[in-house]
Amino acid sequence: MKASKKLLAVILALVVGAVAAGCGGGSPESRELNLGVATGWDEAAVIANLSKIVMEEDLGYGEVRLQELELGPVIQGVASGDLDAYQDIWLPNHQAQIDEVENDVVQLDPWYEGSTEFGIAVPTYMTNVNAIPDLNQTGVDQILGIEPGAIISERIPESVIPTYNLEQEYVQSSTPSMLSQVDELSNNQEEFAFVAWRPHWMNAKYDFKFLEDPEDGLTDLNDGATILSIVNEDLPDDDPVAYAFLDAITLTEEQVNEIENINPNDYAESARTWLEDNRDVAQPWIDAAREAEES
Repeated sequence: MKASKKLLAVILALVVGAVAAGCGGGSPESRELNLGVATGWDEAAVIANLSKIVMEEDLGYGEVRLQELELGPVIQGVASGDLDAYQDIWLPNHQAQIDEVENDVVQLDPWYEGSTEFGIAVPTYMTNVNAIPDLNQTGVDQILGIEPGAIISERIPESVIPTYNLEQEYVQSSTPSMLSQVDELSNNQEEFAFVAWRPHWMNAKYDFKFLEDPEDGLTDLNDGATILSIVNEDLPDDDPVAYAFLDAITLTEEQVNEIENINPNDYAESARTWLEDNRDVAQPWIDAAREAEES
């Protein structure tokens, strides 16, 4: 009888422990999280690295893993549960991708406090080029582009080029490769056109202007976007601490650009360096997570 009672006590303890763990309980060091990072999306790398550092160092998470994939697989990964969250959804830019997974993800409130812009740009020394159709009056034969998964990589060849009968070809590439060309061409004071957006460190480093789009060839990309996070539908129940933390994050354009400018080649280092002098910015995120842990 005594043995049976001991066995029952062990079983009950295991059940209670499993329930607590399933509800986000258990010791902090046992918690893990998987965050997606879309290739080429710098602000995605910035906020993911910030989250990783703060969650591991201030909230005691055992490991926050960052997984880099193309944008489509990242979104699908959050929907399937392979990833817990992705923090760089631009709406309405990514609305079509979100519609495909709307029943499997939860959208958080926008974390970015600023104005976004997305379009075709030229260096400011091209003084006679102020609108997209002006490109046909230049010697530019290409529009330097970014990743195929970006909506602008569809919109320019499918809408903008035919709208203005542009003579230029849109050339898909990667964000780092495009910016490398921007750097070289700018230094040589050559004429060129490229895809630009804000927030991004390019706005602080290069002198350029966004071209006007009088015929609205970029359609909804001309409207300001909101930047927010999505999490797997089960995260609010499985890990309310992580959910509260991710939902509490806010950053301004100035802060995003400042972090990116520290070291555009290593956002883990940039985030850590920035946090050394800006822990006060992250404190409300930490407080929200700890409040969820106590409730």
